[in-house]
Amino acid sequence: MNAAALSPEDPAELGGFELLGRIGHGGMGQVYLGESPGGEPAAVKVIKPSVVDSETRTRFAQEIEVLKTIWGPRIAAFLDADAEAEQPWLATEYVDGPDLRKHITTHGPLPTALTASLGATLAEALAGVHKQGLLHRDLKPANILLGPNGPKIIDFGLAVFTESSASLTAPNTVLGTPACMAPEQANGVKPLSPSVDVYALGACLLFAATGHYPFQADNLHALFHLITKPDAQPDLTNAPQELIPLLTTMLSYAPQDRPALPEVVQQCRTVIEGQGLKVAQARHRLTTHIAATTPQDTAPVPPLAPAPLDAAALADPPTAVLPQSPGTTAPTVPLPHGSAAPATYTPTLKAGPIPAVRDLQPTRPVPPPGTPPPARRGQEHTGPTGGVAQTRHSPQARRVAQQLREAYAQGAKF
Repeated sequence: MNAAALSPEDPAELGGFELLGRIGHGGMGQVYLGESPGGEPAAVKVIKPSVVDSETRTRFAQEIEVLKTIWGPRIAAFLDADAEAEQPWLATEYVDGPDLRKHITTHGPLPTALTASLGATLAEALAGVHKQGLLHRDLKPANILLGPNGPKIIDFGLAVFTESSASLTAPNTVLGTPACMAPEQANGVKPLSPSVDVYALGACLLFAATGHYPFQADNLHALFHLITKPDAQPDLTNAPQELIPLLTTMLSYAPQDRPALPEVVQQCRTVIEGQGLKVAQARHRLTTHIAATTPQDTAPVPPLAPAPLDAAALADPPTAVLPQSPGTTAPTVPLPHGSAAPATYTPTLKAGPIPAVRDLQPTRPVPPPGTPPPARRGQEHTGPTGGVAQTRHSPQARRVAQQLREAYAQGAKF
């Protein structure tokens, strides 16, 4: 489990989840690695006090209700939440593995059969979500976690009910990540259809197979122009020949030209079988391949320096709420990666989703000189009712906490 050490200001427990370390942070607040009373690991998102108001709580409560309706073996499960707490929090299943973006960036593209296996698994998962009357609307490599039991989809903060004209988002806005966004979604078309998730899945599979996205540009203006241009062709350079027909249709400009998800599953099966494998064998090879290339350690993740604005940065910026005026097809202000947000970019829960766990920048607290390392783990602490509660750990969690304490102590300047 990769996490940074807790700082002295961090809470020891939230909603019964004992906090073991920091996973990341963003504009909304902090995400922690937590553990339930029964030893179940969890990703616990906490909204910081400076952005909490009545509207934020209402928005947060609405998103919680959406998350409660989503289920499936390839979906990171909702565990618990409290929108009325002093610091609203949300706990979801913690998937112990890298996200697809990180894996491909670090280790390179997946082999053809493994890409097809990933496609079949995720297409089947999304089909199940669509049967529940929901869309994901922000599927991207950072929202696909490669866990020890196979891939799982996270961050349904942008999900909306497909049968309802009501939306959890403000009118005249475009939500999502541009690099994987379907043309109609970029154009602000509402209501959206399941085809937006088909397009996004195609973009993710192209990235898995090649390391690049369908369209890339130097700024958001140019990127949105390419995505919304009817005659623009996606860049399939270096895509395996066996996958090109499927990727071409999934990335079609017109929604009606894209295949349904069951057809995507079938075409992925055909590719796998053409490689001389059965579907179950390909899935096993995918998980084995990920495990073989994923370091099994618990060392804290050092902070990442802001990246310069380039194609990779544009591919997965923080999920943006991009205001649009009626009749326009592109955002009016570019959003450089790592720069201060302009006035028209609104990274708050009032008009946007909760930050994805895997989109957040890992942090490593730096204590002031003379500050001793935190000693919460393994000590008594005050419980929610004011009494003294005993911390509890599984053996694995105790090992994680011990390593985090040691790493914190090594980083302290005293």
